[in-house]
Amino acid sequence: MSLFINTAHAAAAPAPQSGGMEMIIMLAVFGLVFYFMIYRPQAKRVKEHKGLMSALSKGDEVLTQGGIVGKIVKVSDEKDFIAISVAEGTEVTIQKAAISAVLPKGTMKNL
Repeated sequence: MSLFINTAHAAAAPAPQSGGMEMIIMLAVFGLVFYFMIYRPQAKRVKEHKGLMSALSKGDEVLTQGGIVGKIVKVSDEKDFIAISVAEGTEVTIQKAAISAVLPKGTMKNL
């Protein structure tokens, strides 16, 4: 007959414990989803970018990650740097890793 205190009720019986096999299967499925949705596509992109960087040569027109479009003037293999001609008489030296795409020939003339 308590006016301000709620009556305490007994807790329900706990659910029966099952084996850990469901947890192992769930972790395996999660691991597979992680591999196919995250790791594999990222590894593919890294491999393609390394191939792009190794195929750079003098005269290629490239787009950098910063949005600069230019023509490769000089490639330094041992230092991983390239020189890009942005305009006549203007050269910029950047790392090879900063190249995001190789553009088709004549792209700079159309801009």
